[in-house]
Amino acid sequence: MAKILFIGIGVMGKSMASNLMKAGHELTVYTRTKEKASELLESGAEWAETPMEAAAIANAVITMIGYPKDVEEVYFGEKGIIENAQAGSILIDMTTSKPSLAKEIYRRAKEKNLHALDAPVSGGDVGAKEAKLAIMAGGDKDIFDKALPLLEAMGSNIVYQGAAGAGQHTKMCNQITIASNMVGVSEAMAYAEASGLDPRTVLKSISAGAAGSWSLSNLAPRMLDGNFEPGFYVKHFIKDMGIALEEAEQFQLNLPGLSLARKLYMELKDAGEENSGTHALYKLWEK
Repeated sequence: MAKILFIGIGVMGKSMASNLMKAGHELTVYTRTKEKASELLESGAEWAETPMEAAAIANAVITMIGYPKDVEEVYFGEKGIIENAQAGSILIDMTTSKPSLAKEIYRRAKEKNLHALDAPVSGGDVGAKEAKLAIMAGGDKDIFDKALPLLEAMGSNIVYQGAAGAGQHTKMCNQITIASNMVGVSEAMAYAEASGLDPRTVLKSISAGAAGSWSLSNLAPRMLDGNFEPGFYVKHFIKDMGIALEEAEQFQLNLPGLSLARKLYMELKDAGEENSGTHALYKLWEK
């Protein structure tokens, strides 16, 4: 069993950390707001006053935090994970972040005899709670194989995608798909209501057909219930779409569907919904 430092106890991170404990791993946690970790601490997790102290005694470090700048702050510098982790440790960043940053973490980790994987996830709060996340991993294959038992405690669809950065590139494909799909789901529910249909009855037909998707089955009902609690935050989705558009620009690849979705989500953010779930996009049609 691994001795793990888990950094980032958010909507998904809390459940991911809990599932690692259920699998028998020894867990130390750190987050900027200690109260967020209270349930984990009551269940037996240890608290880290600083990431650098905990990293020195862990043999695996898992991060699930907000933005690329947060990842840089946690991994780099004199107080960062790379400078303070014990040699041979596996560092797994599960934040959705920049592929270029994943490659930089991998390079700097190698210099310190550390092993880095980029392993972003998909599945939202439900997937995290049920340990059924999709996990897309980049890095050295032998290190992925060693880390697999940890990943299996958190997910059910775990795929090695290739060298460092490949996990993040795959997650961009995931977010691009979700972005346009969420627009379609919102429009479909708005159309169902405008035409006088019962949207829930409509869902019974279309969610099982060619239009079926995770968002349609899991988030459309929340839209109709008026439940916009975050399984994944609007503000973080905007960040992800921005990364994808930046990467696509480097490839000279035009993504009009993603550009439109980001524009709509920016409108939603400007309306004060940045801390709502991504399915709150439906509110633009509700008005």
